[in-house]
Amino acid sequence: MDLLANIKGIKYRPLLIKELPVFNLDNIVDAFKKSVFKLKIDNDEIAVSWWVSPKRTRSYPYARVYDTLDHNKKLTIIPIVKDEGFDGDRDFLQWDTIALMSLLGVYVIIGYYKTAIKSHKFKNKITNQVFDYNYLKNEILRLIDYKSDALHWNLEQIKNIDKIMYKAYNAYKAISKLIRVKLHSFEGLESRLIQLKKGLQRFLELSRDLAQRAQLRETKTLQPKEKITFTKASITIKNYLGGFYFLTVDEVLFKNDILYLIESKFTRNKFLPSLEDIKDGLLKMVIFTNLSDVTLNNKKFKHRAVLNLYNNQNKQPSDKEKEIINNLKEEAKINNFDIWINGNEL
Repeated sequence: MDLLANIKGIKYRPLLIKELPVFNLDNIVDAFKKSVFKLKIDNDEIAVSWWVSPKRTRSYPYARVYDTLDHNKKLTIIPIVKDEGFDGDRDFLQWDTIALMSLLGVYVIIGYYKTAIKSHKFKNKITNQVFDYNYLKNEILRLIDYKSDALHWNLEQIKNIDKIMYKAYNAYKAISKLIRVKLHSFEGLESRLIQLKKGLQRFLELSRDLAQRAQLRETKTLQPKEKITFTKASITIKNYLGGFYFLTVDEVLFKNDILYLIESKFTRNKFLPSLEDIKDGLLKMVIFTNLSDVTLNNKKFKHRAVLNLYNNQNKQPSDKEKEIINNLKEEAKINNFDIWINGNEL
């Protein structure tokens, strides 16, 4: 099932955000021990999240971004590439990630890993990868003085993407030589660098191809924990600038002439999935609640966004989970979506 939709802007009020610790820019190394934090620079303050990998399915980056959504200035830092070594994965940043952050009003700094240590478990794998903090500090200082919106800043980041990839390429070569670990083919990085030098349009084309293939894989593959009772679908979203986002919907249900777009989260051991899982799902609600003109086979449908939480039905909610449920119900009411538990509306 292939859905199409438009999105013109974002209106959303998050309630499950956590209080963020505050750091000075000089303490950025300590700040990065937290997944989300605030940086105080003179009289300015900026909410910062960071991605462990460019791939959104690792370490809940959406949940991290969600925790910054109620701040005036929101920044997320994403590595342009993460190579875990020949025995691990290598992931590249895609255009759709940048575009989605722009849509959410989140400024992006594209970073790169400068140092790492050898894994104790695998011969050709690295761990404890650390950003080039000096580079990030300089970019953050530029951002503090930047007066335009996230979209324009993010486009400027993309214009320099080949230069950042070159820094990443040199850093990984130095890491490989220093700690004597085989990484993925440097010819692959060189090829990517050559393509990125061709500019924004080529980056968009490379990313779109990868995103569409990932979207196709997701619609064909169910995770072992998934109990999909309806139809899994792809959804292609077009924004007012003509940009496209390729996402998937876990479950789709037709009922009373309404198309329900359902994001599902799962747990085996508790009444509720982890808070990070829930926030990851809520970021999808931010998108789904702001869609317009949802069509299937050229026919428009009314739609409703749903966050469906599957659980171990033998469990009862703890006091903390009851508090989360109450906040979830309030957030759903304010932002006009539904919360279901095991397919039943709360």
